[in-house]
Amino acid sequence: MALRLELSVKAKNGLDFIVAASVVWAAIAFIWMLPHSPAHKAFITFLVGAATMPLAWLFSRVLRTTWRLPHNPLQPLGLWLNVAQLFYFPFLMFIYSKYPSSFIMTYGIITGAHFFPYAWFYCARPYAAMAGVIPVGCLVLGLRLAVAQLYMIPVFMVCSLLVLSGLLIISYRHNRQAYASLAVPAH
Repeated sequence: MALRLELSVKAKNGLDFIVAASVVWAAIAFIWMLPHSPAHKAFITFLVGAATMPLAWLFSRVLRTTWRLPHNPLQPLGLWLNVAQLFYFPFLMFIYSKYPSSFIMTYGIITGAHFFPYAWFYCARPYAAMAGVIPVGCLVLGLRLAVAQLYMIPVFMVCSLLVLSGLLIISYRHNRQAYASLAVPAH
């Protein structure tokens, strides 16, 4: 538990990535408002999505988070959990090629679902909750919206990520107190 609390506190529950994802999904929402075909918007979405990592690095500087804790054996797992999401990309490419209007829904589902293991990694239950809320929300919207309204899925993603950010800040504060109590010797 102490190793996971250290990750939570030093990385601030991965808040830098969530804030970066919020910015990226806001850009994606704008893209899906443009008068282009779903296939064209999906292609641009792929390109814009690549900005997440550099933005997360930038936000790590602003938020003063730590990405590397060489003494913590769990630290490399964070990267592995993030990379695991890439294994869903062949499915996303299939959706892009066969059902481009379902691309944004699928991308949102994959993004949200990949948060689940971070609930354990950071001792942060909001990740588990949003790993359920985001995919279900994207599915419901994707099944109900007309093609011209699909921009509502990335808008939903931005709202969900902002809620997640707020909940992660609360979780971080709780975990910071728990981590600090581990450092204080018992009398």
